Amino acid sequence: MRGNVLVAGIGNIFLGDDAFGVEVVNCLAQRSLPGNVCVADFGIRSFDLAYALMEDWELVILVDALPRGGEPGTLYTLEPELPGGEAIPPDMDAHTMNPVTVLRLVSALGGEVTRMLVVGCEPATVEPDAEGNMGLSAPVASAVDEATAIIVELIERVRGEAAVA
Repeated sequence: MRGNVLVAGIGNIFLGDDAFGVEVVNCLAQRSLPGNVCVADFGIRSFDLAYALMEDWELVILVDALPRGGEPGTLYTLEPELPGGEAIPPDMDAHTMNPVTVLRLVSALGGEVTRMLVVGCEPATVEPDAEGNMGLSAPVASAVDEATAIIVELIERVRGEAAVA
């Protein structure tokens, strides 16, 4: 199935800027996208994401908060090295999201992700506090529209590659 794209928002809405991926996919879900694009909010549901990754996707785009030491609101687009063949950690939790662990589970189940990109945003905070921490910080909230535009451009690029192939 050439040209199929999964855009997966991940993050915890109760941890401030960790909700970046969730907010971006909610924004994308309001847009008109090609029928071969699936946009989904996986939140912290690691097993759900692993089973979705078992399908044959031309491209998977993970959207998440991505602390790399930059200014809050800085956007990154990365193509990570995909793990293969490593053992699944015994403490795999269905209610936390660790993308590397999810990819290991996919591999252990016999699946393979052929191409993945990560669109991430430098968070200001992802730490819990006694009162809860819902809502994005101002710099991260300001990056949601730009991240959405980046993802739409990536989808268009993949569609163009599929048309040429």
